[in-house]
Amino acid sequence: MTRPILNAIHHVAIICSNYAASKRFYTELLGLTVIAEHYRRERDSWKLDLALPNGNQIELFSFPNPPPRPSQPEAQGLRHLAFVVGNVAEFADYLTTQGVAVEPIRIDEFTGKAFTFFQDPDGLPLELYQH
Repeated sequence: MTRPILNAIHHVAIICSNYAASKRFYTELLGLTVIAEHYRRERDSWKLDLALPNGNQIELFSFPNPPPRPSQPEAQGLRHLAFVVGNVAEFADYLTTQGVAVEPIRIDEFTGKAFTFFQDPDGLPLELYQH
């Protein structure tokens, strides 16, 4: 049998501890577009579908009392979520003016591209990567 092809990443799912704070962070600070928002009464859970300009999506979930997960970039599991931006310094400066702590900008030793890290309200490591 011939191996089928993976075409793209459709979405990344994130479970947050404070739905209102995370919704504000991803929509107002990062500028993602709301596709749909649903409350699932049987699970006491919100689900927010967000889109990036290229069509990639983030699903933001809330659940009652979700267990904590290690989130340092070197912890086992998902290391971080990276966003492509036109100008890392400009976006980092914007985040800083919004009260978001941003690490110093570094240069990828293999690609020569600028990048930096910051965190969402739950400490999820996020990266800005120069296009």
